[in-house]
Amino acid sequence: MQTDPPPPPPKPAQTPATHAPPARHQPVGVEIAGLTKSFGPQTVLTGITLSIRPGEIFTIMGPSGSGKSVLLRQIAGLDLPTAGTIRINGLDPARPATRDHFALALVFQAGALFNSLTVFDNLALHPLEHRLDNRAGIRARVLRALKILSLENAARKYPSELSGGMKKRVAIARALVMEPQILLYDEPTSELDPVMAATITEIIATLRQEYQVTSIVVSHDRDLALTISDRVAILMRGELRALETPGGLRALTDPEITDFLNPKIDLAQPRYQKMEAL
Repeated sequence: MQTDPPPPPPKPAQTPATHAPPARHQPVGVEIAGLTKSFGPQTVLTGITLSIRPGEIFTIMGPSGSGKSVLLRQIAGLDLPTAGTIRINGLDPARPATRDHFALALVFQAGALFNSLTVFDNLALHPLEHRLDNRAGIRARVLRALKILSLENAARKYPSELSGGMKKRVAIARALVMEPQILLYDEPTSELDPVMAATITEIIATLRQEYQVTSIVVSHDRDLALTISDRVAILMRGELRALETPGGLRALTDPEITDFLNPKIDLAQPRYQKMEAL
């Protein structure tokens, strides 16, 4: 006796699209071509052209005032170039319409934490405001980031209760909540003692391994640059003076670059007196 086939199972309910960032195992590349940035009559960056490969740790070094942080802001899409282009996976980071196509996070030099919010709430604020996930998903992201940075016990503390090193770690944890494909660090080891600076350096290297994230680091820290970087760019007076691996950087004979990387203390002819004479 023939029977009718059972009815097909009901289709799962359609859920509304979210703006969750792309999978973190897909790092992105950056292409910069002829980038120039001026503020009024002052030109800060001149004709910068370079490529940053997906998944690498790329460090930007140079003397104070050489344009490092300005370049980082350009890559983050926080500022528009005067001339030239920046593309992240072929897209202009300054255009709001492109920002759903890759996940970018910036670790600010001063941390930029909200003093009125706990550590947990600092991490949860941006994803909640931008609806990157539901509340349970955001809570899971925050707890995971706190665990990775060994900050579980600081979750209910306020920034005023944290040391300088802990504030840096909280700023990195907040960036991780975004599940970034590209992570930008602005002077991540500044104002830290040598041990904590080494700790932050280890964190940057470890996160690259665990997240396969493209990491761009602006730093004066020679140990960081020469220890964990795949390549290092040297900016001087707004121009790209060198782009090398750490080994290639050590082998350079350019006197200005070698003096920047290995400055000699000369009490007989102090450097500041030469600066005053210029």
